[in-house]
Amino acid sequence: MGSYIHANYLYKNKIPVKGMISLETIGFYSDKVGSQKFPIAGMEKIYGNVGNFITVVQNNKNESFSNEVNSLMKRENLINTKSFKGNSQISGVDFSDHLNYWKHNFEAVMITNTAFFRNENYHTSKDKLETLDLVKMNLVIEQLYTVIKKIE
Repeated sequence: MGSYIHANYLYKNKIPVKGMISLETIGFYSDKVGSQKFPIAGMEKIYGNVGNFITVVQNNKNESFSNEVNSLMKRENLINTKSFKGNSQISGVDFSDHLNYWKHNFEAVMITNTAFFRNENYHTSKDKLETLDLVKMNLVIEQLYTVIKKIE
């Protein structure tokens, strides 16, 4: 993966990194009850079962960059934002480029709509532009842009 090569280069060359933000599927939303699934039974009691939110995924360390991104994303509130802290033992937590930065002990988060836990079209021939909510996708981008400008 290109992200591994990049993270490894940064690590080997002792290049300091404030943090990395990975965008992983940010455009599929549903207001239907039951549209959101989870890797662990009972998570719907915490997060609900309606797939109308974006998630900030952090590793289970208490890291300043990750916590700051999470806090700022929620504070901006252009789109309903939830957070999740976990590790590789939970399916989906490390299914994107942020994993390679975690492997090199860099702080990183994944911003996601939960991919295949919500979008049955994910990585199939039915995964087309017309299935995406471009308005909400834009809200994620606007929210993240504002967050990045505020990171200290």
